Amino acid sequence: MTGIRSVIAATGSCLPEIRVRNSDFINHQFLQKDGSVVPGTIQRNIEKFREITGIEERRYARNDQTASDLAYLAAIDALETGKIDKESIDYIIVAHNFGDVTFDSNRVNIVPSLASMVKYKLQINNPHCIAYDLVFGCPGWIQGVIQADYFIRSGDAKRCLIIGTETLSRVIDQNDRDSMIYADGAGAVIMDAAPHSEQGIIAHGAQTFASEHALLLTMAASYNADCTTNNAYLKMNGRALYEFALSYVPVVIKETIDKAGVPITEIKKILIHQANEKMDIAILKRLYKLYDIDLEDYSIMPMTIAYLGNSSVATIPTLLDLILKNKVENQQVLPGDKVVFASVGAGMNINAFIYQF
Repeated sequence: MTGIRSVIAATGSCLPEIRVRNSDFINHQFLQKDGSVVPGTIQRNIEKFREITGIEERRYARNDQTASDLAYLAAIDALETGKIDKESIDYIIVAHNFGDVTFDSNRVNIVPSLASMVKYKLQINNPHCIAYDLVFGCPGWIQGVIQADYFIRSGDAKRCLIIGTETLSRVIDQNDRDSMIYADGAGAVIMDAAPHSEQGIIAHGAQTFASEHALLLTMAASYNADCTTNNAYLKMNGRALYEFALSYVPVVIKETIDKAGVPITEIKKILIHQANEKMDIAILKRLYKLYDIDLEDYSIMPMTIAYLGNSSVATIPTLLDLILKNKVENQQVLPGDKVVFASVGAGMNINAFIYQF
């Protein structure tokens, strides 16, 4: 089938109710990889962390909640926002990285899949509603949208629910200062088939740089040698990841914009994975530099990382939902606006798509 575009029919999100401020880490002991104490006072380390990442607080799920619970709540929000019949959904694609990790265990649980759990919790009876998970690092939600776009444009699906959900607070080493980066949350988008529409996804792109960079994010033991558990925790080579992102993410975004045939001057917003404020600004500046533009106004890139932290696959769909519901100060999307969505994460994977509202 031709002439079909994938359009956003509704959005939803779940922002966990537990707010964890930077000051809540004041009694932590941060260690380096070799087990030695990080130099400087804990207060100074927290201040430096805020200066670099822009994060002042983050959200954690309640002890009785899992990633699929957050995904379900985000899905309900999207269905109610769009007044959409749940039985009309053809695909449920849930992006995550760690499954349903419970509060008292570090063990990953993906049986059944989170998508199946969402379908179960929604009580969707339609057997033609296919539910599956997608593990693609932080860019997982965008990759889910890309897959949904293929299903829709092929005529195989008319409506897809794509969710990004994560409870990173369950897989962090409390003795690692990077633990302050991570947060919990879920965001959902329902995409519909729209024949001959001016709106919708114009182009998308993705790349994987695994041969040299796959190990920038890994799971490893706690930095605390006295830790008696056999748990593995999320570990990041921060400096190398920063340099990788600055080198490759702007290029992938540019390739996607050029593939869409859209001048950079027509892009009204850039919604990028909320990983690190300093890094995201540097990516934005380098992107425009590729077009020989010295960007000084960063308002084109909305940010929620200051108060929501980095919730991996959930950052972009959550950001989108908040913008469309007028919950991000001085940020809105108007009809006709062309918007870039882009992410980078474990793998190392990078992807992007261009959407016209």
